[in-house]
Amino acid sequence: MMRLPGMPMLPGAQFYDRGKRRHPRQQTLMHYQGIQMLSDRREPELVEPNGIVADPKCPPVPAQINSLWAPKATTKLPPWLAYDKQVLCFNAYFKENLTEVYHAPYQVRKVRIFFYLEDGTMQVTEPKVENSGIPQGCLVHRQRIPKAPPTDREFISIFDLNVDTDVQIFDRVYHISGCDIFTRQFLNRAGIFVPEAQQEPCDPTTEIRKRSGLKQTANTSTALPKKHSFAQFLEFDRRVLKFQGYWNDRSEFGDVRKLDICYYLADDTIDIKEKFPRNSGREGPTTFLKRGKLPKEFSGLPLPGQQTAMTLLNVLGNSMRDVRYVADPLNTGQKEVQHYTDQDLQIGAVLNVFGRSVVLTGCDQFTQSYYRDKYGIQEFCPQPIPERSDVRPYTQGGMASRRLPPYNGWGSHEDSEGNCITVEPKPPQADFKKLFKYDGCILRFGAKLISAIRDNGERDFVISYFLADDTVQIYESSRRNSGFLGGEFLKRARVPLPGQDMFSSSRPEYFRANDFYIGRTMTLKDHIFHIVSADEFTLMYMEQHPSEFHVADIRLIMQKIRDAVRPDYKQFVLRCKPDGDLGDYSTVSFETLRSTLLSYLSKDRLLNHEIVTVCRFFSAEQAMPPSCDRNRVRAAAQLELKRALWNGVDQLNDHLSHINPACKPYISEGQVRSTLRGCRLPFSLELVEDILMVLQRNGQNEIEVRDFLAFFNMRNDQVPDIAPLNIAFELCPKLPFLHKGRLVDFTWFLDYLGIEEELKRANN
Repeated sequence: MMRLPGMPMLPGAQFYDRGKRRHPRQQTLMHYQGIQMLSDRREPELVEPNGIVADPKCPPVPAQINSLWAPKATTKLPPWLAYDKQVLCFNAYFKENLTEVYHAPYQVRKVRIFFYLEDGTMQVTEPKVENSGIPQGCLVHRQRIPKAPPTDREFISIFDLNVDTDVQIFDRVYHISGCDIFTRQFLNRAGIFVPEAQQEPCDPTTEIRKRSGLKQTANTSTALPKKHSFAQFLEFDRRVLKFQGYWNDRSEFGDVRKLDICYYLADDTIDIKEKFPRNSGREGPTTFLKRGKLPKEFSGLPLPGQQTAMTLLNVLGNSMRDVRYVADPLNTGQKEVQHYTDQDLQIGAVLNVFGRSVVLTGCDQFTQSYYRDKYGIQEFCPQPIPERSDVRPYTQGGMASRRLPPYNGWGSHEDSEGNCITVEPKPPQADFKKLFKYDGCILRFGAKLISAIRDNGERDFVISYFLADDTVQIYESSRRNSGFLGGEFLKRARVPLPGQDMFSSSRPEYFRANDFYIGRTMTLKDHIFHIVSADEFTLMYMEQHPSEFHVADIRLIMQKIRDAVRPDYKQFVLRCKPDGDLGDYSTVSFETLRSTLLSYLSKDRLLNHEIVTVCRFFSAEQAMPPSCDRNRVRAAAQLELKRALWNGVDQLNDHLSHINPACKPYISEGQVRSTLRGCRLPFSLELVEDILMVLQRNGQNEIEVRDFLAFFNMRNDQVPDIAPLNIAFELCPKLPFLHKGRLVDFTWFLDYLGIEEELKRANN
């Protein structure tokens, strides 16, 4: 079909090419860069190198395909040529939170955002600020940056950048405060209004520095003073003051130690050597104190890094070769340590050599001339040295009067005391009476770890306290997809109470059984645990020993509650109104009673374990009877008889006739038990207990003889066999009653209080 320009698309205004022989279907769909699209544009024609070309972003199409829409009115240069070396520059800032800086909750960091017009890429850089302490420079490398979700499939363009707007770049929000002249003119030509530049907020950290008056660089007046020790070394090299002295170590096995004290004038250091007398039995090195500066006061060995020449603030550098140290020019917190000098050394002076008193008794000729010339001292009379005959009497006494050395951290305190008491080391003896009495008695508590880390707060622990030796063991319960493997968290050992001096001569105090109860927050080996639960054995043991566990003493707890609710007893009863939805109007729930008691008594006065003790004591719930099936137990018993090929029914009848000559229809449980063991029936102790549980009894709890004989008669009445099972755990599950205390008998609780009776007697 041929169409004349200017003619309408009406019948009669169209002409057909009669010479055309092929009429193929023109292709209007195509794939371009992996995208299915409509090919509606012509292929750009070849032009001169310096001429105008079409937009290269338009996909190429065959020349014979007609466009469905009219072509653009004007052509344009490609972006890489039209916007070559043209960059939009914006001034922006963002606020960075500071969690550990006082009076500075955030820090304002100023940046520059560059938008490259040739390819739509962006770059974010931060100008360098002197003495800022943070890495600066290029924050975001040049790249095309996607928009924030949900439009993350698109990229940021010039329409998203303007003054007084926020732009999010990779989870960080920048606020644009201004731009340069070229950017403003370019956006105005594009029809985009650009507001006036805004004033950027002040940085709180910079303002604090200005107010405090601290300078950016260290002042020369606050720098560390330099000691010119080299001049002292050149003047006093090889000049040594030598004194004679002694250390009075007389005790039962001690002696008077004769010493030589040397003071080196070149660097003010001291070394002490011991003089061994002949036939003294001592051998080895004679060094009593190696060369070094001797402090005047000694309160204990300093920790590593506690006493240094300068205070180190930080270590900078990426590798061991390029390391820089930042020292504190003010020496903040540095304690001045005074050392012995030549002014403190004279005959008769007492030196404190790390806790040992050394007395100076004499000196050599060079030392006398030195003190004579410098200090004008003329008298150098030697002091007497005490002999071995002046031994102080040894006082006999026990461990209470004996002074022991401090604990050194090796082994236990008891082991260290044994090594100090006797020459032959002996291991400490355990309390075997306590071990035999409480062997197997373990108190188990459920606990939570209190930590600033959120994931640690969700970890579950089981604290086990062994009554036999007062040791504590902690296990962590493993959970799926928690990231923690679980298992042993703290090895079984005695745990000392926090806040004690572990390196003293006295024994430390350890955690006892009464220190563990529900609601207690305790520190075990620098970890804080909060006890939230306990098992049934633990609660029963604590309730059976109220003298040892005051939190389980019902008399003390009820007396505390009685004193608290007596002034407002009627209101207390109304607040503890029995729950009607439970069907029984004489019971209240655990939560209701707990909230009411805590309204009268604070958590410090009434502990959670005490509330649990009250609810368990006045529990309205009854333990369910054991789930034991008679036919199942009989099948298990007959299976054991078949395995052992037992056929002693006649012997069983004879034994019953012997112990029951009167042929009574019922016998006691003890007689039945002795019959089962005497006739050597192949039953375990657990199976015997299960059999006694299902046999028929009378009102006096005696077992019927006829039912007992029929229970083992496989000739007349045989039950189907069962699969082999674990008789101790699977035949009759003996589960503890774990729901005791959920419902409280409120009537019994009020009767135990006795306040109502007191009010009645008072009214009468």
